[in-house]
Amino acid sequence: MEPKEKAALLPEKPGVYLFHDAGGTVIYVGKAGSLRSRVRSYFLESRWMDAKTGSLAREIAELETIVVENEREALALENNLIKRYKPKFNVMLRDDKTYPYIKFTAAEKYPRVYFTRRIRKDGSLYFGPYFPASLARRILHFVHKRFLVPSCGVDLTRTHPRPCLQFYIHRCLGPCVEGLTTDERYAEAARDVRMLLEGRRHDLIKSLEERMAAAAEKELYEQAASYRDLLRTMEDIEERQRIAAAQGDDTDVLAYHEEAPLVAANLFHLRGGRVVDRREFYWEDLAAFDAQEFVPSLLKQLYLEADYLPKAIHVPEEFEDRELLEEMLSERAGHRVEISTPQRGQKRAILDLVKNNAAHSFEQRFRVLKPTSKAIGEALQSALNLVEEPERIECFDISHIQGSDTVASMVVWEKGRMKKSDYRKFIIRGESNGAGNNGDSALQIYRQNDDFASMREVVTRRYRRLQEEKRAMPGLILIDGGIGQLHAAADALESLGIINQALASIAKKEEILYVYGQESEPIVLERHSPVLHLIQQIRDETHRFAVTFHRLRRGQRQTKSALEGIPGVGEKTAHKLLKEFGSVANVQRAGVERLSEVIPRARAEKVLEELGKVRESA
Repeated sequence: MEPKEKAALLPEKPGVYLFHDAGGTVIYVGKAGSLRSRVRSYFLESRWMDAKTGSLAREIAELETIVVENEREALALENNLIKRYKPKFNVMLRDDKTYPYIKFTAAEKYPRVYFTRRIRKDGSLYFGPYFPASLARRILHFVHKRFLVPSCGVDLTRTHPRPCLQFYIHRCLGPCVEGLTTDERYAEAARDVRMLLEGRRHDLIKSLEERMAAAAEKELYEQAASYRDLLRTMEDIEERQRIAAAQGDDTDVLAYHEEAPLVAANLFHLRGGRVVDRREFYWEDLAAFDAQEFVPSLLKQLYLEADYLPKAIHVPEEFEDRELLEEMLSERAGHRVEISTPQRGQKRAILDLVKNNAAHSFEQRFRVLKPTSKAIGEALQSALNLVEEPERIECFDISHIQGSDTVASMVVWEKGRMKKSDYRKFIIRGESNGAGNNGDSALQIYRQNDDFASMREVVTRRYRRLQEEKRAMPGLILIDGGIGQLHAAADALESLGIINQALASIAKKEEILYVYGQESEPIVLERHSPVLHLIQQIRDETHRFAVTFHRLRRGQRQTKSALEGIPGVGEKTAHKLLKEFGSVANVQRAGVERLSEVIPRARAEKVLEELGKVRESA
């Protein structure tokens, strides 16, 4: 039965409908108060004037429906099915910056805290969202400084010979090294951090007061003073929280700018009457834009499963399911959530401001305006979930042809630009035994052809030298390659005792980013992302530098081999001729007399004979 005929037989009941193409792929999911009326409308030729409906209707090969009890169930089911199937004709929520949370790894023996924008079912506790994102980072800084609980990627299931920098600057208790702290001391700090994040500040303050009194009674005055300082900070935080809570209701404001198929949207978060944070969303392939579907699709994906809901949401236009969505969100939040379109006054002015910012985001993303180095650094930190904003990036690549003339390159990006004076070239030795790259040993060629071993060697050599010179590590080490190369670099760093270094790789072709310690969450950035553009620029420059050096080495070896292959001509003679004449071709053109000025006549004649350029002297 044709989909059009099947639509005429559908019940007049609420439900969800799924359109499939000829290959069986779900291409659109929608909800309806009356399945028959809504689905039949897609097959009316009068609606095909709408570009999206026409394109969609022409691809429908199969129709599937799910009947539910009411429109609320239909709306929730529609949202779940869109997330499951990701149909190409639905508006899918995609952005470079999701809500910021603090992750507390409660399942670990030594719990740690992290800034994250992804919530996973991994046994950890997630607190947030925080607005602005800088608030989450300030809380983490407070946790590091006052409770000494770290954010790091160190393997704490085993001990290490020495701690990382965070211990020495008093931002970590050092559980990675035996003897620096005790399990009891760390557990106490972790409990305090958990109480802080859970909002149990009164319980935390009471606990700190008791410990301060106990320390003073035992005449541990330095420890008591530490508790006293922490108490003062906690009381200050409590006061600020009370002030913020009294300043006004929370409001989110959504607006967009579209030039199909490109769309940019902004979502501003207002807390206490002030803009505290915003999110940006981008679409590159919306062939036909429909505001009546676009706005509610975003709201449903943003808020139906959100942990926190504001009291008001302002949008640029009314839409069909507004009242139903209001009712569902209010029930989830436990308070009334109002969705409205302001027409005048201060609220309209804020809406216009968000729309102007959406237009600016559109320009930045799709007109390729150059962002500031500060903005790029912050975006890189956010996208890769780094503890600190990287001011310097060092990137490595390996280049060879079937194991011959293996070389590596390192390029440097610092404060918004490539720093060519810090570029470095490396000749891969095959192992740390000092063997030359001359291809004499089959084992050596095998080792040189092992990209992982080559990466371990070059990273080891680079950062051993930095340690010897007592120079600072870069904010980020970037590897051109996949997970294998990433782990090879990590092994090299760990062999040097460097255990808490920001490290990432970008896989060729797929352009997938892997961050060390977060390999299970590969990062795929949209092709217009400034962060992706930066990483590609650095990666491509590293590759260019490596290939250029490899070609130079190969050319020198081939030229040198052409002379050294002549009986009686060794490395020193070949070097002398090349230094004097510049190339093998010039040696051929020089003649016996000229060559005899550099090497003995008999050897000169032999050279020209072997090169096939015998010229008799006059």
